Amino acid sequence: MTTGAARVPGEDPGTAGTDPATRTEPEWKRVHPVSPLVRGWIALAALAYFVGRDQVESWFSGGGMDLPAGRALFWTVLALGIALVVIAGAFFLSWWFTRYQLTHDHIRVRSGVVVRRQRQARLDRVQAIDIVQPLLARIFGLAELRFEVADAGESAVRLAFLRLPDAQQLRARILNDASGADEKQSDGGSGTGDDATVPGEQQVLALSAGRVIASVLLSGTTVFLILAVAAVIVLTALTGEAASIAAMVPIIFGFGSAYWGLFSSGFNFRASVSREGIRIRSGLLDTRAQTVPPGRIQALAVRQPPLWRITGWYSISVNVAGYGAGSDGESSARTRLLPAGTSEEVLRMLALVVPDPGTEDPVGVFTAGMNGTGPAAGFTVSPRRARWLSPLSRRRNGYLVTETALLSRHGFLWRSLQVVPHSRTQSLALEQGPVARRLRLADLVLHSTPGPVSPRVVEIDADTARQLLHEQAQRARTARRRDLPEQWLRGTGPSLAKSAPAATNPAPAAPPPGSAIPPPGSANPPPSSANPPPTPVMPPPVSKEEPPHEHR
Repeated sequence: MTTGAARVPGEDPGTAGTDPATRTEPEWKRVHPVSPLVRGWIALAALAYFVGRDQVESWFSGGGMDLPAGRALFWTVLALGIALVVIAGAFFLSWWFTRYQLTHDHIRVRSGVVVRRQRQARLDRVQAIDIVQPLLARIFGLAELRFEVADAGESAVRLAFLRLPDAQQLRARILNDASGADEKQSDGGSGTGDDATVPGEQQVLALSAGRVIASVLLSGTTVFLILAVAAVIVLTALTGEAASIAAMVPIIFGFGSAYWGLFSSGFNFRASVSREGIRIRSGLLDTRAQTVPPGRIQALAVRQPPLWRITGWYSISVNVAGYGAGSDGESSARTRLLPAGTSEEVLRMLALVVPDPGTEDPVGVFTAGMNGTGPAAGFTVSPRRARWLSPLSRRRNGYLVTETALLSRHGFLWRSLQVVPHSRTQSLALEQGPVARRLRLADLVLHSTPGPVSPRVVEIDADTARQLLHEQAQRARTARRRDLPEQWLRGTGPSLAKSAPAATNPAPAAPPPGSAIPPPGSANPPPSSANPPPTPVMPPPVSKEEPPHEHR
């Protein structure tokens, strides 16, 4: 019996095992012909509006159309027709010169008519692949692929637009190659080609539209809106000038835009697990489907605005290697792992990201981190002298070190719990202001990849902070040496190479089997080694230490 050679990531299955010298280069393919229209429809709409508005008003303002107006209409229609022909030609050339190629090692995209441009991303360096569907693309059944790589700061490669089934198949193929699934199969794994192309997934949770609307209305944006309106009212009362009420106009537009961004990005939110990672789908007009491998999550934060205490909701934000930083709505949506969830749903998502919390009481530890104060569950809090800096949050500010992660909590009105796995610690620093130095306090800053989470341990004893700095640096070095390679399916048992069973009627699932965090309220203890759990539907998060010039 002859065994075939392992397939190179991104390689066409028909060329697997051939001599590299005789292997043919994959062909360049074009995107969908409607792609230029999907990208440039706003320009067409703006042209029609600005050209037609004044003409129509001048033609019919007098109740009829005279001969000069008719001639003007003729020349206007002719000029508009020529402009449309020119735009159509530009769209055709843009489509003709936009091609993509999936090679053995790279995904390449060529574009541009006058100025030629080629962008590429190495398949083994791809951090994540998002499927984005703007409104017009959804009408035509198209989708855009965005490839994220480390240190890109933005999408390294954007492939727009493909038919939605083609985009899903291409993403699944590249992610399987990057995860090591194909190598696993060629080395004797039991997975099949169909399983590798269309892996199964299991739904973890889904948010209703009512939950999303209520969470937006009770978010921190509402708190700032109330403060802004109160400030305008006080200003009007003090000055006696009603003109100050005009300041409400930009306030209404600004906060209205913020409300819309939160609602549209969180609408129809669904989270599932598959062997590629955590799959997030959301969006009202523009939809996004992204896959976040847990091993590439560098840090996470569980937050609770003041008004969410009424409902007991929390949000989860993450730093993902390759996503970069950004303050716009799109960047916030792609780094939001849970827009608004109960404590049980938060623990369920944490079980996916941190399957091994490194503590015997994970539910008690994370609950104390989200809601607790004082030294509950083993947290080390700020000393009493820190009350001069944080009179309300002094007993809440603190940290806890487990075998696998460092947990930091702070905030009284806006509560926050930050979790950084030891192996994801990039570097450490101590910070002291003049007042903190006088009080012998210090902040320990844990540097992470760019994102919405800036982990730090605030206002702890200076000597304790220095000791924690040295101990955490040692823990980080040890954890990175234990980490497995970037391809998180390689080195695991053959059963992990199989696709997860597809659920015909997916219900909100408990944490993946084998996770140390049991479902809240469950009386069943974590499975022991004497009774091994079934095969997880999601591989454990792993990564490898990167060269110093790359942020992971």
